[in-house]
Amino acid sequence: MPALQWSETLALGLPVMDATHEEFVNLLAQVVNAPDTELMPLWRALVTHTDEHFTREDSWMRDTRFSSTNCHTTQHLVVLQVMREGDKRGSNGELAVVRQMADELGVWFPQHAQSMDAALALHLRGVGYDPATGIVNMPQALPKEIVHGCGGSTCATEETSEQETAAAL
Repeated sequence: MPALQWSETLALGLPVMDATHEEFVNLLAQVVNAPDTELMPLWRALVTHTDEHFTREDSWMRDTRFSSTNCHTTQHLVVLQVMREGDKRGSNGELAVVRQMADELGVWFPQHAQSMDAALALHLRGVGYDPATGIVNMPQALPKEIVHGCGGSTCATEETSEQETAAAL
């Protein structure tokens, strides 16, 4: 399977998020194209990046009244859990499992970015959130109630179970 490549179709108009997403795509491409001898160090770099990436987005959601139990955060948790399992399996010599996970991430990521992350980027712009400082410049635009869904029209307002999120991978 060819590696996912960064393109403007993945850009969401939030420079910090777009830069992080471009880095994710580039790291993933390195993993997909890695020889066996380099696969696990590159996979670990991708896991570390993804942990930081998701932590940052989850922080933005908390800062702007998304619930910590929303489906976007839940999906982050499940994806990281799967990636960490890949690290364990790859460390035990199961490189084919890691390669399959990398391929699946290449399918999953554009869908995630263009739905859940797009809704988050729209929300952040709508409340005047500055990702660099964590300041909400238009607090009057914050939702009155904590957002429990992903914030998008394609996401149910009820919590998504781990099984449903894992199935999305």
